[in-house]
Amino acid sequence: MKKVVGLSGGGHGLRGFLVAYDAQTGKEIWRWYSVQDASWVGAWRKATPDGVALDRDIDQEKKTAAKYRDTWRLGGGSIWTTPAIDPELGLMFVGTGNPAPQMDDSTRPGDNLYTVSLVAIEMATGKTVWAYQQVPHDRWGYDVASPPVLLEPTVDGRPVKAVAQAGKTGWVYVHERKTGRLLFKSRPFVPQRNLFRRPSPEGVEIAPGILGGASWSPMAHDPHRRSLYVAAIHHPTIYYSKVLRPTAERPWQSYTYSKPVSDERWGTVTSIDSDTGATRWQRKTDLPMVGGVLATAGGLIFTGEGNGNLLALDAKTGEILWQYRAPYGVNAPPVTYSVDGKQYVAVVAGGNKLFRYKTGDQILAFSLGDK
Repeated sequence: MKKVVGLSGGGHGLRGFLVAYDAQTGKEIWRWYSVQDASWVGAWRKATPDGVALDRDIDQEKKTAAKYRDTWRLGGGSIWTTPAIDPELGLMFVGTGNPAPQMDDSTRPGDNLYTVSLVAIEMATGKTVWAYQQVPHDRWGYDVASPPVLLEPTVDGRPVKAVAQAGKTGWVYVHERKTGRLLFKSRPFVPQRNLFRRPSPEGVEIAPGILGGASWSPMAHDPHRRSLYVAAIHHPTIYYSKVLRPTAERPWQSYTYSKPVSDERWGTVTSIDSDTGATRWQRKTDLPMVGGVLATAGGLIFTGEGNGNLLALDAKTGEILWQYRAPYGVNAPPVTYSVDGKQYVAVVAGGNKLFRYKTGDQILAFSLGDK
């Protein structure tokens, strides 16, 4: 029976969810919530699953756990990204967003499962098969936003069916599809400073900041060159947490907010070995990269910049082979297609107000010649 999966998000006051419908009748088949019940407190992790220390006051969290035992009902976990699907395993892989409230953690003790996670869902039933929480008890806005991709790296001398996701944290995570086992993590593709430090009244500067890392931009996979290509953002953020005096009208006790660092802002395009996670090459860009990457069988990498440049890079070296200057920011992922034996590359030049890239409404298409 064919199904249509609808995506929805959840900010403060909601929970992110997926719904599967019968394509013929429209009847709801199953509904999956990113935050499922009071078990979202998890195991009170002191470190991420891959061993990076988290600056958490777990004793204080446990003291408030009974008072806030029902906050999972408003727990967030928005779903921003397009899932990847393995029809043979019958699995769908989806990334989830940050817990709510977004940065202030005073009312949500625990790990806040399954926010900021890559999750494998059984397509027939909506059952959670496995979940990997990249950042338990997230306070930095590290949504799992970039779409996951399927690949088959060689690990310990054998090919493994895997799923990879480029994190806002600055690493690409590569998992075994069936079990969720972390096979390896890439080298960082952006600078990392003070990662997972608690916000303070004086402010703590952290990189990657709230924008990432890799945000919603999709990465590309080239199975022939066994490479992943990631477009990313370097824009550190200062996180503040202020203690408040509770009142009847304002019962909360703290307020957490962030400000971007104004004088440190650029991007990267990185080629990553899909078998090991090693960096093959990296190109620094003047502006943070928002849009995505396309890899072609002919050894070209296409990506766009906020200043309007559409670039064709050599897949092996990162050298710029060709560029075109659009009047608006090229902040969408390029696509390729063929008509009557001729290959084309197309991309939307629409800019981005969040990043202050000039906005417009062009679709650009270029011929790559005959096959």
